[in-house]
Amino acid sequence: MEKIICTCKHVNPVGTKLCEKCGRPLTTEEQEKSVVDMRYDGIAIRSKTHNKSIVDKIWNFFSSVKVGIALIIITLIAASIGTIFPQEFYVNVATEAEKAAYYKDIYGTIGSLYYNLGLSDLYSSWWFQIIVGMLGVSIIVASIDRGIPLHRSLKNQRVKRHASFMKRQRVITEGQPSEQADKTLDLIEQQMKQLKYKVRREDNALFAEKGRFARYGPYINHLGLIIFLGAVMLRLVPGFYVDESMWLREGETRAIDGMDGYFLHNDKFILETYDNDPQGEQLRQGVNVVAKNYQTNVTLYKQKEGAIAGQTSDLEEVKSYEIRVNHPLKHEDYSIFQMDYRLNELKVMHFDLQNKASEKSLGAISIDLTDPEKEYIIDDQTKVELALYLPDFSGFKDGVPQTASPFPNNPAFIFRMFTPETPEGETSFVSIGQPAMEPLGNNQYKMKFASVETRNMSGLTIRKDKTIPILFVGGIIFMLGVVIGSYWNHRRLWVEQLEDGTIRLAAHTNKNWFGMKKDLNALTTHAHLPQYVDQVEEEQEQKEKEGDNTL
Repeated sequence: MEKIICTCKHVNPVGTKLCEKCGRPLTTEEQEKSVVDMRYDGIAIRSKTHNKSIVDKIWNFFSSVKVGIALIIITLIAASIGTIFPQEFYVNVATEAEKAAYYKDIYGTIGSLYYNLGLSDLYSSWWFQIIVGMLGVSIIVASIDRGIPLHRSLKNQRVKRHASFMKRQRVITEGQPSEQADKTLDLIEQQMKQLKYKVRREDNALFAEKGRFARYGPYINHLGLIIFLGAVMLRLVPGFYVDESMWLREGETRAIDGMDGYFLHNDKFILETYDNDPQGEQLRQGVNVVAKNYQTNVTLYKQKEGAIAGQTSDLEEVKSYEIRVNHPLKHEDYSIFQMDYRLNELKVMHFDLQNKASEKSLGAISIDLTDPEKEYIIDDQTKVELALYLPDFSGFKDGVPQTASPFPNNPAFIFRMFTPETPEGETSFVSIGQPAMEPLGNNQYKMKFASVETRNMSGLTIRKDKTIPILFVGGIIFMLGVVIGSYWNHRRLWVEQLEDGTIRLAAHTNKNWFGMKKDLNALTTHAHLPQYVDQVEEEQEQKEKEGDNTL
């Protein structure tokens, strides 16, 4: 692409609106304006000049402000949808079936649809992460597209500017000083330094500048956002973020989800309640007791080096701890929180094998509901086989018994009973609270429920988040950019003294013209300069007058 050569012989990149050296307007559009566009100092922006290759089109797409705003709106809408119902993070259930049942039971058909569409785990979903990633790319590309050329332009500012550049600034003045014309530039330099401006002089020209760093506020803001979004994306990288939950029964040792090589043993669960009678709202809600404290006494183990993964027989103790609400067990970068509990979960059920007519017992069996055996031998001629175990019996479907979950909430069994009188065996279906069913005819023997052992369960959450420091740094940088961009402004002043003593002055600020004019008022008084003119205000007044004349 051809370069743009200014009248001053300076070669400018394609797309430059104002000559980088002298400031002359290079485009017809800028030449026709009474006030030049100083938003990016007239620099060439890649997205405005390159649009041929696929790379150019992709670059231009992500550098577009409209695209960036659209991605922000989409992200906000998606994040808002994620707040309609609680995310899975706050639902204390273990299995996918329980999660689906939770949303359906609590929120009905809409809740079920919400879960099935994946909105219940929105912030970890692949499509939400893609949107966040696209937003991050948009911010990076837009910052590079505009920030680097702007930095180069601000770094290489010239003291001398062409008359057409100065006359097309918003605030200008031109005329003879009322006093001390030979010392005017010295007086201007003195006053501008007193106002904390950096001043440079070149022959009969002067350039004063203050607050250039304010132009970098939005880009510092972007940097903070990029770091923040990067930290969010890092949560998908293994090792940076863990948020798992587990149910641990009393006396049970389990591998800790998300903590490879570590095991946790539930020594004891403790529940303490207040000694007060329920009343008022508690009665209306059917609450009988109020929990004062619930905790899980645990022992943390680590698997020894060289041991088989998942094996619990070769562990070394790390520490013992009492996990209470807001008092998690902490080890390395992990924290294990007490989140929930379940009381009196069925642990072991005891049955007697009895003759139905005489009720004589041939022996007893005990079924561990967590790990039931296939066969229970009473003597040489008497045994019971467990043909089918249903931990959470939910009824029949097409004649086949079903279980709703792997937890022993409502256990049911299909037994095969072998006795001296029935060596070929008898079949019985037994469930809690229901009479035994004999699908293959009348039996001589039955399995009679004798007793049950229960135990408590602790709901624990395992968390690890290495992204918090990164999020914190990103947030601080973001706020720093907001403060810099909001409370400081970039002020510039160009002055040239002609051979006849005439002073030509132009001023610009990216915002806060009130502050700029306050400095100019002090300068005008100190250096005895002609009164400056605000061309934008003059144009507005002229339009208002023309409108009044039309009426």
